[in-house]
Amino acid sequence: MSRAVLSIGSNVGDRLATLRGAVESFRPWVVAVSPVYETPPWGPVPQDPYLNAVLVVADDVAEPREWLSRAHVAEQAAGRTREVRWGPRTLDVDVVDVDGVRSDDPDLTLPHPRAAERAFVLVPWLAVEPDATLAGRPVRDVVDDLPPSEIADVRRWDDELT
Repeated sequence: MSRAVLSIGSNVGDRLATLRGAVESFRPWVVAVSPVYETPPWGPVPQDPYLNAVLVVADDVAEPREWLSRAHVAEQAAGRTREVRWGPRTLDVDVVDVDGVRSDDPDLTLPHPRAAERAFVLVPWLAVEPDATLAGRPVRDVVDDLPPSEIADVRRWDDELT
C-alpha cells in the first residue's frame, strides 16, 4: 500500500471549483481531504491569494512516481501551464510525502524540499492528520518552528471540497 500526502492550490479563476476538480481526479484514492484555507502567495512573483488544501491518498500499486504522474494529469486537466516559477496557477499539486520515503531525485525530491517552510501545506495537513510526521519530525513541531505571522496568514474557509 502506498500512502501519499498531496498539497493542492489554486489562485487563478474559480479557485474553489478547481480544487474540487482536483479532489475528483484523486477520488479513487482519497483517504482524507483537509478543510480549505486561503493563503497569501508564496515566492517573489506578485499575484492573487491561493486557496489550498491537503489530500491524503492511498493505492495498492502506486509508487512515488505514479503519484507525481497523477498530479501532473490533474494539473493538465485544470489547464495548468508552467511559464513562471512560483507564478499564478490554475492548479498546483505537490507531492509532499510518500510513505516517509526520502529521495534526492531531481524530478521528485521527497519529502517535498520546501514543505517544512510552508504553513499553507502544514496547517491543512495537521487538520486531517494531527499525528503526521515529516522527515521523521512531528508536523506539529515543524509548525511550531514557523513564524507566527505565517501561521496566522493561513485562514480557514467554510467551504468544503468533498
